[in-house]
Amino acid sequence: MSNREVLQQRLNEVFQDVFDDDELAIFPEMTAADLDDWDSLMHITLVLAVERQFSIRLKAAEVGALENVGQMIALLEKRAA
Repeated sequence: MSNREVLQQRLNEVFQDVFDDDELAIFPEMTAADLDDWDSLMHITLVLAVERQFSIRLKAAEVGALENVGQMIALLEKRAA
């Protein structure tokens, strides 16, 4: 399993936890428009959960520049150990 696949799997677990949906499956093109519950408050909750899971601090500009889950995975590839 590649590092990217491992990151996506770990990120998927974060999404499942934050959105309380064990059936949720993220995909690279996924955006907030794909999930009814993904509003601004859930976005903050999600970012905080990602930071905890991956032991990193994301800058507001980094988060603001993300257009989809694939870009989040790419950011995690660069930032997470």
